[in-house]
Amino acid sequence: MAAPLHLRSIPRISRILAFTLFCVCLLFLLPKFDLGPKGGFHPFSFGPSKPQYDVLRFVDPLIGTANGGMAKAVADTNSPAENAAGFVSDYHPITGFSHMHDSGTGGHPSMGNFPLFVHPGCPDDDFTKCAFTVMDRPTERVANSTFASPGYFRINLTNAVQAEMTTTAHAALYRFTFPGAATIPVFATADPAGPALKQVPYSPLVLVDLVDLMNSRSTGGIQVFPDTGRVVGEGEYGPSFGSGRYRAFFCADFRGAEIRRTGTFKGTEATEDVKFLDGVGAGYYIPTGSAGAWIQFAPPPGDEILARVGVSFVSVDRACENAEGEIADFGFERVESEARRAWRDKLSAVEVDGTGVDAELLTTFWSGLYRTLLSPQNYTGENQLWNSTEPYFDSFYCIWDSFRAQHPLLTIIDPLAQTEMVRALIDIYRHEGKLPDCRMSFCKGYTQGGSNADVVIADAFIKNLTKGIDWDTAYEAVVSDAEVEPHLWGVEGRGNLVSWHKVGYIPWDDKDKNGTGPTSRTISRGVEYAYDDFCISLMAAGLGHSADAAKYRRRGGNWRNYWNPDQRDILTHSSGDVTQTAFRGFMQPRLLNGSFRYQNTRSCSPVHDMHSCYYDTSLDTYEGSPWLYSFYAPQDMATLIRLMGGRDAFVERLRFFHTSGISYMGNEQGFLPVFQFHYAGRPGLSSFFTHEYIPSLFNASVNGIPGNDDCAMGAFSAFAMMGFFPVAGQDVYLLAAPFFPEVRIRAREEGKWAVIRTHGFDAEGVRKYIQRARLNGKEYTRNWITHEFFVKGGVLEFWVGEEEGASWGRGEGDLPPSHPTEGHGGVGETEDDWE
Repeated sequence: MAAPLHLRSIPRISRILAFTLFCVCLLFLLPKFDLGPKGGFHPFSFGPSKPQYDVLRFVDPLIGTANGGMAKAVADTNSPAENAAGFVSDYHPITGFSHMHDSGTGGHPSMGNFPLFVHPGCPDDDFTKCAFTVMDRPTERVANSTFASPGYFRINLTNAVQAEMTTTAHAALYRFTFPGAATIPVFATADPAGPALKQVPYSPLVLVDLVDLMNSRSTGGIQVFPDTGRVVGEGEYGPSFGSGRYRAFFCADFRGAEIRRTGTFKGTEATEDVKFLDGVGAGYYIPTGSAGAWIQFAPPPGDEILARVGVSFVSVDRACENAEGEIADFGFERVESEARRAWRDKLSAVEVDGTGVDAELLTTFWSGLYRTLLSPQNYTGENQLWNSTEPYFDSFYCIWDSFRAQHPLLTIIDPLAQTEMVRALIDIYRHEGKLPDCRMSFCKGYTQGGSNADVVIADAFIKNLTKGIDWDTAYEAVVSDAEVEPHLWGVEGRGNLVSWHKVGYIPWDDKDKNGTGPTSRTISRGVEYAYDDFCISLMAAGLGHSADAAKYRRRGGNWRNYWNPDQRDILTHSSGDVTQTAFRGFMQPRLLNGSFRYQNTRSCSPVHDMHSCYYDTSLDTYEGSPWLYSFYAPQDMATLIRLMGGRDAFVERLRFFHTSGISYMGNEQGFLPVFQFHYAGRPGLSSFFTHEYIPSLFNASVNGIPGNDDCAMGAFSAFAMMGFFPVAGQDVYLLAAPFFPEVRIRAREEGKWAVIRTHGFDAEGVRKYIQRARLNGKEYTRNWITHEFFVKGGVLEFWVGEEEGASWGRGEGDLPPSHPTEGHGGVGETEDDWE
């Protein structure tokens, strides 16, 4: 989620195949396609043919760009809210057009290196009077001029420049169009009918700045070649949510007009005499961070200039090779068409029947599926840190977010990419000694909770992703997380392991002498450590390490050590009055002596101190309340339900959580509780709340994501709308009523499809409760399904009604599995509590 303004100095990132290797990809964005209130589709049956509509018409990556943004639109804004991915759908000016972004993160802006900016001309035809710095050049966008679709992005500026862009894997291609008059009016407002601020002679000037979105450059260099107009450069930058530095390189070429002048600039000072700058940022004092090169052109005969920018993380030569190899012809329409074709191919793993479905819902679904594929990015061949034959993926941003939904969805719709990501995680362990919990721009990101790459790897293991994965090294890596505390566990691994191994929890007053990291978040880290260990136990059992399996299974029960059965839900009103609800028993911090310490059960929720638990929090929960984390025991929900007073009491509590304002869906920990009614035999309530959150919070507007996307928000909506949701790290998918008459998912076995068909489908969402189900022609009463369905394919049929079903999914044998730890009593329980 986005931090409030006063906390923005501390970034929050949660963070497949990004079809564009560096996400130079401009994220090819598209406004909603208006087909009327019901979409206007003709019925079709699922056979070998594909659906009778173009799914790209329903992909709108601008969804959510008013909530922290996920669009890799190369138009960067100076929005004060959160321009972490460059573009924000608001009214703030455009600062430039850049080529590399991370998707949907929170906190500090990421990348945005080497932006271009274009002036139609300079006052008095004097290049020194053009605006060069990122402080001076921001220009308003023309109102309602943004248009985007997969493979294409366009925006008009009030300086009369229209900017269009498209990309290949390692290069971006821009088309800048001008009015073509002898003098061009530059408007003072976003309304072109408003007053002109000035008239400038028509002679376009394009500048390339070494700045990045975060203004993190420590050094850099740039050169312009006056004969050809080629501009090359490099810089060293910092990651947005981690430690370390990375280098980036670019190579820009231009077509469409004769070159009049070239030069360089440092800050506000531009010169025609100097064509090369070096050490910029190390030897010069550049207050704005802006320094670069510029080219001024004669009026282009076709009133447009093309700019091709290749990027690399290895060298300038590689950046030039990338551009020349991928866009030799400067063919804008060709590149755009190939980009759209690539996205259609990626999205073809899923087909949905849109008969009668509102166009807004179709846009919500396809855009969510699309966003899931955007990150991590495949940087294979561009690894600046080590040589390896293994794939290298970057922007695991952050696994704390993505392990819950995004990686499980990729396992289904793009198992090859997910397999390569697992191999990349293992290779990072080989070369850096630990699995990452967050990683961006070749740098270690901050650890937010547990060592959740363990869950990603275990999830891949139990779902039999095998191609090229070294499972012995993978197991070594997860055991290292569980057993070996690194010196800096704030960026990898786990902290407080001595206490974790000895007493089974992280004491609030622990004296950790083995490593350094934020000593807060003892509850949220602890319940995640427990689940991480449980997932390791599944790997250990599958690999034949029986002793380890038993050990980690026991540690998987450590979540109970935070359970204070006597803690009441205390509500402090603004008047100072204090009331209590009837709910008793919550996760609470503990001291070394075993006693509990109090944290308000609603702290870090929308109803109490919402913005008090970001990365630098002093509290014991991270980006969520004790109310939220008290539901986090996916390995043993049966025991949790018993501790909460049984099924009826659990359902009452979970319903209250979702209806009282305590729940916040802008963070990914809020996803699984939507479906946890399944464990109490009430799957209909999971369907009910799914249909409440979609479309109220997840929809097709620019506000249509409740928090930073991190490519996980889209995974939640895509899963929920298809009618199932994963319990990451286990072979369990919880079933709910789909939002479509029929969904087809390409199975892993060649030529097979997993089909989910809804009988009695209701486009208005009134019949949202499953009454009965059938799998491959046989009655099916369980409210969950295994991954085998997505491997071998088959047909899962639901019959839905207007009222919660009386029997389906409600029997003891129909519930998802729980794995109680035998013989291990939690520190917070008595022997009488534990059966």
